[in-house]
Amino acid sequence: MPGATPNSTIVLVPCSAGLVDMVQPPRLVTVWCPGWPTVAAGVSPDQPAAVFRSNRVIACTPGAVAAGVQVGSRRRAAQGACPQLLILDHDRDRDARQFEPVVRAVAEMAPRLEVVEPGWLCLAARGPSRYFGGDQAMADRLVGLVGEVAGTSAGVGVADGRSASAIAARRAARHPSGVLVVPSGGSTDFVGPLPVAWLRELGEITPELVDLFVRLGLRRLGQLAALDAGDVLARFGVEGLHAHRLAGGSDTRQPAATDPPPEWWIEHPFLEAVEQLEVIVFVAKRLADQLVVNLSGEGRVCVRLVVIIETEYGERSERAWYRDQGLSAAAMVERVRWQLEGWASRPDGLSGGVALIRLVPDEIRSDDGVQGGLWGGRSQADHDAARAIVRLSGLAGEQAVKVPVWVGGRLPVERYRWVPASSVDLEHPSDRLDHDDGPWPGALPAPAPTVVPEQLVPTMLLDAAGEQVRVSGRGEVSAAPVSIVVGSMHQRVDAWAGPWPIEQRWWSSDRSRRLARFQVVTEHGAAYLVGVEQQRWSILATYS
Repeated sequence: MPGATPNSTIVLVPCSAGLVDMVQPPRLVTVWCPGWPTVAAGVSPDQPAAVFRSNRVIACTPGAVAAGVQVGSRRRAAQGACPQLLILDHDRDRDARQFEPVVRAVAEMAPRLEVVEPGWLCLAARGPSRYFGGDQAMADRLVGLVGEVAGTSAGVGVADGRSASAIAARRAARHPSGVLVVPSGGSTDFVGPLPVAWLRELGEITPELVDLFVRLGLRRLGQLAALDAGDVLARFGVEGLHAHRLAGGSDTRQPAATDPPPEWWIEHPFLEAVEQLEVIVFVAKRLADQLVVNLSGEGRVCVRLVVIIETEYGERSERAWYRDQGLSAAAMVERVRWQLEGWASRPDGLSGGVALIRLVPDEIRSDDGVQGGLWGGRSQADHDAARAIVRLSGLAGEQAVKVPVWVGGRLPVERYRWVPASSVDLEHPSDRLDHDDGPWPGALPAPAPTVVPEQLVPTMLLDAAGEQVRVSGRGEVSAAPVSIVVGSMHQRVDAWAGPWPIEQRWWSSDRSRRLARFQVVTEHGAAYLVGVEQQRWSILATYS
């Protein structure tokens, strides 16, 4: 069973955050296939093509790069740079199925490997390096092996620690040899001069924190690593401390990672062999939910999961999956599905039904949790909504699904505009289309109304004599509002404020607009933003 921990030297060093045990990073190998989603889709490298997620480029072919398309570009910008760009949907299941032959080929060379994600795997260097005659010879063999199996180039990086190895693999992919070997003990010197933007490249640090580091003058990884760990923790929290470890070339596994006892394993033997994938995945979901509950009860999270599947004829598939942030129940089920589909697609794959499925939390650590923003921020529901919008756009067409974007304005109806979802970045809504923060003198302060009708709703604001309230050109009110008439409803006004006159585009004879606004609260608790224009009253918006 995989999971044996290599011998490590533990040193206790004092810092302002207390005593922290630091584990000497192991020698690791990272295999990185750049643009793997395009490779899995079967697109020729010379053809301009890109894979999008939430309208951002996550992978593109060399042909697209030559045309000016870059990873991270918006969909509209990518199509503007390359009008003939082939747009591919993001399909993680397809990527995992196509990556299975690569995993199987590398596993023949080094059985103890970890699949981080499709196109990215990691393994310990010690055994394979000795067997094949050194790090360089081992890396050369891996490059040739991946090229032979997958028909694409790969980058192989060898270094001390997971983050340094991952960076070395990505840099190696840009060189003809495809290999970059960092000398033993040289990971800190290797990552120190690199830009801090590499933290974003590894996908473990949010872009917002990386941008904050740049604004604070920490432009190199070495500058961030030189800071005191306690000060970084106090200023940037747990994520900042993780970024500090990455910047120092340390292993991204937490020092508190341990091997769990066998009683934490969870499995399900089938009384009768099962051949339907949906049934197996359903059982895996129940096991994953139970495993997460058991771990969370101990205040722990699984970072390395071993999935073992056995058939009725004794065939066995065993694969280790790693994720530094921890594997949720959904992530565990997703990886079980990948493993099953990859196994079933092999020519010598499943010959019978599945008789046993076992989930082994091979490496766990204390659950540091996720610090949510004090004033909201993006939740899981926001990410689910973004994925649903992208899928609907693919089913109904790019112009059929629209989302609101901020364009700025003084009136509620002017502040947002409906645009096709394919033209905006759904993952980072702060990058709004035609973003304009103003200033907008004359705009009402927060809170903003919650309901803004597309068409103005006619109404009347009456005084105590039952006459319509009038507003002069100087903004003077003829009488205090006493009641408001909305359709057939006549309601008493309990409170009101205003008027706030506004005059827009006075220089244009056909686009000029002059009106005054009031806020009124009725006897039933309804709150309206009403406006009078050319002595005609209407409801501009409603407060909840």
